[in-house]
Amino acid sequence: MDQNRLYYATPYVKTFMCTVISCTKNKKGTWDTILNQTAFYPEGGGQPSDTGALNGVKVLHVSEKGEEIIHELEAPLEEGVLAEGVIDWKKRYDNMQQHTGEHIFSGLVHKHFGYDNVGFHLGQELVTMDFNGTFTEEELQNVELEANEAVVKNLPILVTYPSREELEQLEYRSKKELTGQVRIVEIPGYDVCACCAPHVKLTGEVSIIRLIDAVKYKGGTR
Repeated sequence: MDQNRLYYATPYVKTFMCTVISCTKNKKGTWDTILNQTAFYPEGGGQPSDTGALNGVKVLHVSEKGEEIIHELEAPLEEGVLAEGVIDWKKRYDNMQQHTGEHIFSGLVHKHFGYDNVGFHLGQELVTMDFNGTFTEEELQNVELEANEAVVKNLPILVTYPSREELEQLEYRSKKELTGQVRIVEIPGYDVCACCAPHVKLTGEVSIIRLIDAVKYKGGTR
């Protein structure tokens, strides 16, 4: 686990202190900033980046480039300055709830049908999931019902970093071949999945899981 990525160890952190390592103007006229540590989650895995502020300067977007996390600011900060980061918590927490709900649903689909989640996008209004198989309306209703039973149980979400040997013995979902340290997010009895995103602590925090629609998509279902 990267100790400089605070959203891993403390996903509920709303504010944090950091030092500005570098701040350079980019082609868009905004400022790419690297910090010595950050609680801003970068865009990835279908989840949008966090936004917020650093010393009152808006953080517009956060991305990952190699081992570095790039914070796009609307104005520059002086290199070496001590800065307070403030997360847009309403947005972050909503993302955590939605992403955990997706894990519950996708885990049940994999458990009952063997289908993989081959695409996931967390938008402002809706979450979309792409599965490489098809369902009847009744089957989807049953998965939705069982997913909400997981919410009611208020189960703990477990995060572990298995060794390579432990990982070889573990059955888990993953959209791609993974190298290096793998972060496993488990919802006991419902899902075990490799995931880099922050999640809620308990399934009860997800609230209601509601399936809005399902359409055929690339031979499977969205």
